[in-house]
Amino acid sequence: MALDQSFVGRTYPATEPYEVGREKIREFAEAIGDTNPAYTDPEAAKALGHPDVIAPPTFVFSVTYRAAGAVVNDPQLGLDYSRVVHGDQKFAYVRPVRAGDRLSVVSTIESIKSLAGNDVLSIRGEVRDEHGEHVVTAHTTLVARAAEEA
Repeated sequence: MALDQSFVGRTYPATEPYEVGREKIREFAEAIGDTNPAYTDPEAAKALGHPDVIAPPTFVFSVTYRAAGAVVNDPQLGLDYSRVVHGDQKFAYVRPVRAGDRLSVVSTIESIKSLAGNDVLSIRGEVRDEHGEHVVTAHTTLVARAAEEA
């Protein structure tokens, strides 16, 4: 069953702030194999003009993924998450995520399309810091595969 088009434009409340820690950034950089010293050495980050270490560009997914959960778990939307695959992910940065940031995300359903029986859901996540300043916008595309007919 196709998702309800009336959900396009629906915005979900801001998430509780997520505090970005140096150790979380270091662990993430290590996990993806990125040895950029700006991710682990405060002095290297400061030499590049940052107040503290910065996070790799994809780090913010760990924050926006949680926020998108409010969308996918909305019982009124009716998305069968067991049929969902991650279709695409894009980030548009205003500035890097930094250690010490307290980030909140507001998610909005950008579009719902039906393609070959699959539902394609696009979610925009606006990420702001504790001062309300825009840090990054995340664009997530999820594909709910069509149910197989018996």
